[in-house]
Amino acid sequence: MIAYEELLAPVTGQVPDVLSLLGDRASLARRPAFRIEPADAPALRAYRRLRHEVFVREQGLFAGTDRDDRDDDPRTVVLVARSADGAVLGGVRLGPATDGPDIGWWQGGRLAVGRAARGTGGVGPALVRAACAHAENAGVLRFEATVQPRNEPLFAHLGWHRVREVRTAGVPHALMRWPVNRVQDLVQATKTALGPLLTTGLPGDLGGAGFVGDDGAPVPGSDLVAACDAIVPSMVERDPDWAGWCSVLVNVNDLAAMGAEPVGLLDAIGARSSSHATRVLAGLRRAAQAYGGIPLLGGHTQLDVPAALSVTALGRTSRPIPGGGGRPGHDVRLTADLGGGWRPNYPGHQWDSTSHRRTPELRAMIGSAASARPAAAKDVSMAGIAGTLGMLAEASGCGALLDVADVPRPAEANAGDWLTCFPGFAMLTADEPGRTPPPAGPATSAVCGELVPGTGVGLRWPDGDITDAVTTTVTGLGNA
Repeated sequence: MIAYEELLAPVTGQVPDVLSLLGDRASLARRPAFRIEPADAPALRAYRRLRHEVFVREQGLFAGTDRDDRDDDPRTVVLVARSADGAVLGGVRLGPATDGPDIGWWQGGRLAVGRAARGTGGVGPALVRAACAHAENAGVLRFEATVQPRNEPLFAHLGWHRVREVRTAGVPHALMRWPVNRVQDLVQATKTALGPLLTTGLPGDLGGAGFVGDDGAPVPGSDLVAACDAIVPSMVERDPDWAGWCSVLVNVNDLAAMGAEPVGLLDAIGARSSSHATRVLAGLRRAAQAYGGIPLLGGHTQLDVPAALSVTALGRTSRPIPGGGGRPGHDVRLTADLGGGWRPNYPGHQWDSTSHRRTPELRAMIGSAASARPAAAKDVSMAGIAGTLGMLAEASGCGALLDVADVPRPAEANAGDWLTCFPGFAMLTADEPGRTPPPAGPATSAVCGELVPGTGVGLRWPDGDITDAVTTTVTGLGNA
């Protein structure tokens, strides 16, 4: 038996190989020949020497040096492949493609592998895959590389798409793009099943003509609008007070998108215990009070059952704003509260912009659509900003372009997270160009796109390129 002390690092500071100490030959035989990791200072120096050897001396692509301003950008990331003994076998760099704020457009480049590591070892492909994974994890929505013609088949095999021919250092290269499907994947997970599941063909269903699939449903023969939302059970279980707050937040946002004034709430709660239900109700009541004292009219509560929460809200307006009133040529505007921060335990998924706001601020934001009376409005839902824009466009019978650089966004949120998260208060509207911003209290409002003929949502970048965010309709519910 090996004593615990024998596994500790000796006084020399050399960390022992535990697998070797244990004699685990099978695991040692399966251990990868190299690992990929962010470069530390020594590895960065080794990578730059390797780059010089490959691009300057071996290929003659650059004269004197292959260094450029991207090497001096503190946002640039270098990943290296290291052998078991720590030697740098190859590396790649990646980082924002533009100066100024990071808008989610990155470029990879300077992929270099030492002579001894080329061939069947798989170092180059592994570095490319690692770069793609790192970029997507950093919230990148457009990731490209300029590739020498001889390496184009490798990138195509790994799933990259050729965009066009470009020239680097005066030599023809292929601009290739990695498909980032983050928005499309979210849409498919949250909304795509709704059309086939919910469509009945009966008149008046799903909101009635002009409001099919809308944030709320006008109640026939009245000036009431009804909205209903359920909270994910796991959230009710692990964060009951926040779940209660959000059950009011999402319903009030739905009514706000319709231009309706909230007049009452009904809740249905399932909880494992009375104390758990008390915490849910505390968050619900706190939110109802914060939004101006919305009456809690009643509901249903059941104990000793799995956690569940659903809230119905009633609002009043004589002129509901449709989610499908947009037309090609209309400006797309996002009005969002950029204050607050990521909710603890939900980084990158839930932005809490509301729980710290005072009642007048909250009231100003939820009254903004009713004041502006746009042609179409939708509050940002589980499908995120880009997916919700797809829902507005689908209901309007058209497609949409979103200008990524113009989207109001908190400095603490990267582009990918912000376009796919639940952002607290955020409202998408469509209207004729030239309309003034709505009065929305502390929220930020900006035109950041347009409705266009077709379907889906494209992301438009500062260089004029358009990448796919949503390639089809979102819900399948069709034109409202």
